[in-house]
Amino acid sequence: MPSSERSLPNGLIKCVLCFFFLVKGKRVQHPWAAPAGSNLPKLRLYNSLTRTKSHFGCLIPYDQIGKKDTGLSAKCTVINIRLVLLQELFVPQNGNKVSWYCCGPTVYDASHMGHARSYISFDILRRILMNYFQYDVFYCMNITDIDDKIIRRARQNYLLEQYREKKPAAAQVLQDVLSARGPFQAKLAETTDPDKKQMLERLDSAVAAALGPLQGAVESKAGEADIQRLVLLEKAKDLLSDWLDAQFGSQVTENSIFSLLPKFWEGEYHNDMDALNVLPPDVLTRVSEYCPEIVDFVKKILDNGFGYESNGSVYFDTAKFATSQKHLYGKLVPEAVGDMKALQEGEGDLSVSADQLSEKRSQNDFALWKASKPGEPSWDSPWGKGRPGWHIECSAMAGSILGESMDIHGGGFDLRFPHHDNELAQSEAYFENDHWVRYFLHTGHLTIAGCKMSKSLKNFITIKDALAKNTARQLRLAFLMHSWKDTLDYSSNTMESAVHYEKFLNEFFLNVKDILRAPCDITGQFEKWEAAEMELNESFYERKAAVHAALCDNVDTRSTMEEMRALVTQSNTYIASRKSSKLQPNRMLMKSIALYLTDMLKVRESLCSIPGGCLQMETTVMPYLKVLSDFRESVRKIAREQNVTEVLQLCDVVRNDTLPELGVRLEDHEGLPTVVKLVDKETLLRERNEKKKMEDEKKNKKEEAAKKKQEQELAKLAKMKISPCDMFRSETDKYSSFDETGFPTHDVEGKDLSKGQTKKLRKLHEAQEKLHQEYLQTNQNGC
Repeated sequence: MPSSERSLPNGLIKCVLCFFFLVKGKRVQHPWAAPAGSNLPKLRLYNSLTRTKSHFGCLIPYDQIGKKDTGLSAKCTVINIRLVLLQELFVPQNGNKVSWYCCGPTVYDASHMGHARSYISFDILRRILMNYFQYDVFYCMNITDIDDKIIRRARQNYLLEQYREKKPAAAQVLQDVLSARGPFQAKLAETTDPDKKQMLERLDSAVAAALGPLQGAVESKAGEADIQRLVLLEKAKDLLSDWLDAQFGSQVTENSIFSLLPKFWEGEYHNDMDALNVLPPDVLTRVSEYCPEIVDFVKKILDNGFGYESNGSVYFDTAKFATSQKHLYGKLVPEAVGDMKALQEGEGDLSVSADQLSEKRSQNDFALWKASKPGEPSWDSPWGKGRPGWHIECSAMAGSILGESMDIHGGGFDLRFPHHDNELAQSEAYFENDHWVRYFLHTGHLTIAGCKMSKSLKNFITIKDALAKNTARQLRLAFLMHSWKDTLDYSSNTMESAVHYEKFLNEFFLNVKDILRAPCDITGQFEKWEAAEMELNESFYERKAAVHAALCDNVDTRSTMEEMRALVTQSNTYIASRKSSKLQPNRMLMKSIALYLTDMLKVRESLCSIPGGCLQMETTVMPYLKVLSDFRESVRKIAREQNVTEVLQLCDVVRNDTLPELGVRLEDHEGLPTVVKLVDKETLLRERNEKKKMEDEKKNKKEEAAKKKQEQELAKLAKMKISPCDMFRSETDKYSSFDETGFPTHDVEGKDLSKGQTKKLRKLHEAQEKLHQEYLQTNQNGC
């Protein structure tokens, strides 16, 4: 109502309203006001470009930023807080489509749990963006199959295999290992990184331990020299590989040697990702297939004035880029610019010789194209035979697929500098823009015993080894229970927590399915809600809101999992309360909660939607199992009434031994129907073994306690048999004289006992006299 009308007298206002609602004697529609509503959380992601949570929500006009109750309900945007602390608006650049590039593996060895940390985490984020927030995600990933590490490893494997095929004599192996150990120990002495130094020291100790026996066998010309030769070859393979490569690496010219290794390990990587249930990328790019595009990419950077050629190599001019008006070098980690150790690691082991470093205008410059040396694969280019630099690979491949700008770029935390900062620089130099990436997401490290897991440190656990101990579902749960951007320590405690969480959820789903199987007609499934149902339902909606808020808060799966745990705990309490009152839990409420939890788990693909087995199989076999269960319960009832223990034992055998082998669990509850659950066979057998182990431990403890009690009783009986007259006479090392009752009067040196000693001994004498009298009375033997 306008403010001028609010000043009218109340009587006049009523008259006006009556006239409004009664026009010519007819009633008209009452005016309606929309509810005020509430502000829903919007997706925010931790952006490494800003090191803050940028807001992925509704597109808000610039003049509305920071104001409350904008009244807008458009789906998503990003308020991007830049380093200069100004708020910037961001939306996916093409409507609801999110373009995403992820740095893939360098394939020269087995994938380990450090890789799994990154790729499972990104798979979780990708699924949640697609399945929960309903984005159309276009996901591109690369395979690095040209790299200094791959070249070096391929040569080393080839040369070591040739060396082994020659079957050198034990003395020759001994001499070669001693020769290889010299430069290795020099490298060890120069190493300052504590983790790497510890790794090298372990290798050196293993070699030293294997050298001694072979030296002894060679000197004594013992027959076991050949066995010791093989042992030393295995222990010293890393030293020998480096030594052989230093001598003969430049002579390896067959290009197929450099392609077979990455091809094999790429296949192993894909097998591992499939075993972990990680979605494949929409597009996969390989460096070896994009060399022409990479050459063109480098040429344009040169044409744009941000690179220079030197001795057949091409370098990026960081100073020229940094001083250009619309560019900034080191956007991600500006404090790391000039870190020579990080920069040289980024260039690669084969690209940091003194000659190569002297080719650069600045030590901050990095290679776009490397002139190939003898013993390295090569491709044609305007600058001569060469190969791509590491950083340029991702820029050229991502640019070919996603264009001049992408929404999200992902990778491990350790890739921020120099790799991703150099990617940004060269890509923005190529596209002549300052927004090649809108969002940079970096997953946290995975550590083992507090150390970063990595191939170079040789402290990694392969994905295959991890899957031999835990299922892919349990590994994913472990990651869901931690923040994707923080460090995660891979340990037995971490995995044990995930296993317990999985069992906790599965048991809840099995209990709900048992509730839903209880017979009722179509109207009986709708039961009256009492205070308990109202309370649980209110909590259910509060938990759902909390889950949504957690997912909007940087996809906080840890808090999400805790909210889901709390919901299940409260539901379990409700179920137990109803059953203790011999009442059925509310079917529709429990079904709603179970379906919500199932949907949330399917979003993350962390658990199957039907824990315990296939729905089709359950539908088929459950009626038969129910008949068996009811028949068994009837038999047990008759057996208890007639006290037929043999039949009760047979019923227990069916429950404890027979049905678990078929994946069926029976749970007997006093005064309630037997619960039938379909659970995988391995779980039931493991539960049975654990139960038997606990029963055996309990039995052993009981037997030990009984044995100890018997020993104590025998000792007490033996003590009771001793007459108080004799209890001190045998202690001649303490006493020398006794009175007529056997009570000591003098110590071993013939001195009178003190009053304090006499008082103490008198108490012992009287206690023994009481015990002995008790024994005599029991056995009725008289004095």
